[in-house]
Amino acid sequence: MLLFVETSREFGRGLLHGIARYSRLHGPWRVYRWPGALDSSLPEWKSLQIDGAIVRDVKVVERLAHSGIPVIFAQHNKESYAPFPSIITDGALIGGMGAEHFLDRGFRNFAYCGLDEFAWSRGRALYFRQRLEQAGFEVSPYRTPASKRGRALRNEQSQIADWIRQLPKPAAVMCCNDDRALLVIEACKLAGCSVPDDVAVLGVDNDVLVCDLADPPISSIALNTESAGYEAARLLDQLMKGGAMVGQVIPVQPTHIVTRMSTDMLAVTDPDVAAALGFIRRHANRLIQVDNVVEATTASRRVLEKRFKAILHRSVHQEIRRIRVNNIVRLLVGTDLSVADIAAHCGFDGVEHIARYFRKETGVSLREYRKRHAPR
Repeated sequence: MLLFVETSREFGRGLLHGIARYSRLHGPWRVYRWPGALDSSLPEWKSLQIDGAIVRDVKVVERLAHSGIPVIFAQHNKESYAPFPSIITDGALIGGMGAEHFLDRGFRNFAYCGLDEFAWSRGRALYFRQRLEQAGFEVSPYRTPASKRGRALRNEQSQIADWIRQLPKPAAVMCCNDDRALLVIEACKLAGCSVPDDVAVLGVDNDVLVCDLADPPISSIALNTESAGYEAARLLDQLMKGGAMVGQVIPVQPTHIVTRMSTDMLAVTDPDVAAALGFIRRHANRLIQVDNVVEATTASRRVLEKRFKAILHRSVHQEIRRIRVNNIVRLLVGTDLSVADIAAHCGFDGVEHIARYFRKETGVSLREYRKRHAPR
């Protein structure tokens, strides 16, 4: 099997981890992994006796795609790959999750910085904008320069800085990936804007090397790339045994947001609503009630509920449950803790209690959610 997937980014590395896991369990496979950038040349693959391939959709693999061997594409440039199977990022869920992250923090000014030439970036931008338009807000898009000179790092950083200066503040900027988020953070420094106080920045992929080394560290949407890689390997195994290529799609979906300093703020001017939100977040691992939240503010319950709904379009009770579920999801997907340990950490009095609660809120069981989204 030939793998032509980049290792320089978390997305590609996640896919490769999943493929490797499948190979260990159901192989062994002889794997030809071609390192380097996506624009590097392929080896003379005809002499390698390749039975199948998982590749990015770049020009160097065009001949491979028409060779007659099973090929699965990992999305890069195109919207669709039919009749070839493909690994496609779910732009609707990713963009929607990014919008919800900022809405939850009370932002009213939104922007998107992507890479206009790539379908996956355009998809994330589209659904980020659609969700915010549903909430009554507009999104200010950054337009990628058309010329190569304009896209040079130094030149584009300066252009992004000019764009940032013009955004109403505080601004919430979603970026198509973590590399783009890092560029925006550096451009904020050129623009004289503080992150996150003036500009909150959110990336995608949760590339720990990029996010943790940024100043400040970058909040990012984590994706189930490892699970997608595993499913791609399973599909390729079927294809190499005679299965038909009929445009099968393996989705890459967001699992949760890893919140770091770049979005760790509340853009809420009402002091009581801000105090309530802060209290709920600080006590996400406790089974608090609405009355507990009210006690953390200077407002009556009736007044707090009215202000809360006016600003966030949901009740205090709904916010408590939403934060509680997010906390459970973070532990389900981001750790290997047992359900019993997660229940104890989140303040539930046993596995049955947390299981009932989670199914009622999400419609799926804890086990099924972990199976779908956690690395295998």
